[in-house]
Amino acid sequence: MGHAEIINDQLILHSHIITYGNAADADITEYIRKEIEMMWNEPQALVRIKGRELRLIFQITGYFHPAITPEEIFENTDPKNNYFRIEEFAMGNISFVDGLGCNTGYFKRDNLYEGSTTAAHEYGHTIGLDHPGNLDIRGTGVPGIMYPRGTIVDSPYQYNPAARAGDNTNGGTMSPRFRRVREEDIVLLKLQRQDWKNNQAIIGEFSSIWHPDHAGLT
Repeated sequence: MGHAEIINDQLILHSHIITYGNAADADITEYIRKEIEMMWNEPQALVRIKGRELRLIFQITGYFHPAITPEEIFENTDPKNNYFRIEEFAMGNISFVDGLGCNTGYFKRDNLYEGSTTAAHEYGHTIGLDHPGNLDIRGTGVPGIMYPRGTIVDSPYQYNPAARAGDNTNGGTMSPRFRRVREEDIVLLKLQRQDWKNNQAIIGEFSSIWHPDHAGLT
């Protein structure tokens, strides 16, 4: 989720990443913030809003909030704020967010290794993007940021380039390390269709879900 504003010839999308949980700390929060900002700015995209061509800039901030209460999340009214619990254990063994265009989720700590692209991928969900429908993209080159694990790709982008395409057992599917934000991802945001008032718009909606530690639910 985020708050977008048009300033001169720029469209700036502000999002604030707030982390909590037993595996969260200031360093991993900064890693998440940096990955999202770097990857989503990589296309240096131009967007057209009301006949104006604007440079799209993602401005991402972050804050580790170990003492956060559920009420702070439930009562938040700032569209910039996105809340993510980080733990060593997650149900389903995977990170997730609470829907498309949301502002909350749960990250599994070992999904957040350097270069994993998990944070940038999940952020894409929070601003409204789903997984693509076609998950066999051989012949199209570098996979976009919203392709999930298990996608069939050209061999250089597999976990194991020598494996048979689609062979999950031997690494014949996409390694998330190779995902990149592409121009096509920016187009799918459909920023021109947002409800722009006074050169400002809210991207996404408040899910406002506080997550308990999954380890205590087993």
